Amino acid sequence: MVDTTQIKEHMDVISADKKVVGKVDHLDGPDKIKLTKASSPDGQHHHFIPTEWIDHIDEHVHLNKSGDDVTSHWQHGKS
Repeated sequence: MVDTTQIKEHMDVISADKKVVGKVDHLDGPDKIKLTKASSPDGQHHHFIPTEWIDHIDEHVHLNKSGDDVTSHWQHGKS
């Protein structure tokens, strides 16, 4: 299990195939990362990624899923 306290605002979120899928807005509860609207493909909606997708954290949040897998399974939000 990763230490989610290491996750900081505006960290890049990087897929297993080295694609930047967004930037951290903040942790949304204990089990989701909320991405910034600005880093969204449409620039208008937040997206949410489960923390269980995290492989490791260094200066970035690295995921264990491909970019296509992330963008096809993340949750959408308006807030």
